[in-house]
Amino acid sequence: MTLLLGLLLTLRLTHARADTVPLGLAELLRAAGSNFDVAVARSGLDAARADVLAADHAPLPQLTLKSSQMDLQHGLGGGNLFTDKRIDKSLGVDWTWERGNKRALRTAAAQAAAQAASGDLADVRRQQLGLALSAGVDLAAAQQRVDEVGQLKRSADELLAAMRTRHRAGDISAQDLARAEIETSRAGIDLAGAEADRRRASLALARLVGRGQDDLAVDVTVWPSAKAAEPLDEAQRAAAVARRADVQAAEARVQAAQATLDGAVAGRQSDLTWGVSVDHFPGTSNKLVELRLQMPLQIGYTQQGEIGRARAQLQQAQDLAARARLMAEADLNQAWLDLQASGATLAVHQTELIPKVRQVLAQAELAYQKGALPLTDLIDARRSLRAAVLDALAARADHARAAGAWALLTDPDSANLP
Repeated sequence: MTLLLGLLLTLRLTHARADTVPLGLAELLRAAGSNFDVAVARSGLDAARADVLAADHAPLPQLTLKSSQMDLQHGLGGGNLFTDKRIDKSLGVDWTWERGNKRALRTAAAQAAAQAASGDLADVRRQQLGLALSAGVDLAAAQQRVDEVGQLKRSADELLAAMRTRHRAGDISAQDLARAEIETSRAGIDLAGAEADRRRASLALARLVGRGQDDLAVDVTVWPSAKAAEPLDEAQRAAAVARRADVQAAEARVQAAQATLDGAVAGRQSDLTWGVSVDHFPGTSNKLVELRLQMPLQIGYTQQGEIGRARAQLQQAQDLAARARLMAEADLNQAWLDLQASGATLAVHQTELIPKVRQVLAQAELAYQKGALPLTDLIDARRSLRAAVLDALAARADHARAAGAWALLTDPDSANLP
């Protein structure tokens, strides 16, 4: 899918430092897809996978070494400690037999938890990609805002230079010259503010992609098209909701909670612990054997607490899964509405407002040159153009963010990141 490849602004970095290498969209997404938040989520997945190994094994046998029957009143006797002294020495092994399929249920719960952690990782990654796209759009918009305001500043400088020439020739009043100087100063302040906004956007993006305090710049080629996205039918919507990472993680947690409940119910079957030991007691026998069998007696308590807690956790997981599906559907609706609204707003700016404002300014400049328009009206026309250009730029940024959000919700694999 090529929609993600056109999520930011067309830009020439005329204001950037010579040593600043602009980030392409693919590099930006790749950095965001492996930032610190994603790394933390990946560590959580590794831990969950290790839990599967810990769960999928039988109880380990217990080795017991024991000495007893030591008569301190009459003494232990002479001779070798291990063969002659009157000490009952014992070597035994005990092993617990888990009943009720507990190991399989415990492993199933751990595997489902690992699947949930995998979904969490994918969801964190999707969120970071969305934040990176939005931050990249913010920076690109800030860069182009600097360019636009810079052009207005240069235009104001040219007008001021021309008016100074006319003032020296006595063609305009000192009041008109002062107004032009004020307007040029305001343009300079606007340019400084736009550059400060660009720097803030650069720092925000740098923190997101783990580049510290670098003065970043973005370099992309196209804006997303308002016609690039199509509405989803019911089957496509259901598929988009089902494959969303947080929904899959929530469903996996339901499976884990169900396995945990089954394991709690299986706890009603008591586990048996088998044991055998060989005793050595000089003077009596060197071939004494002990057999043992142990099991808990569930008298008056049959795992009610564990089962009750597991049932409550299962219900909680089911509620959270239902909420995740509902939120996914709501996000799809909101993303589509944002995409349509921002596309319509952008179209109005591009096809109606900007052309009209430029036409008005051209007419005002011609009229002013012929002396048919006062300077204040020309300044107002220039201010209207500035406001319209910046509003159109904001509309393009809003549409880019909406297009990026829609693409990530409907095609989360379109970024093709490792």
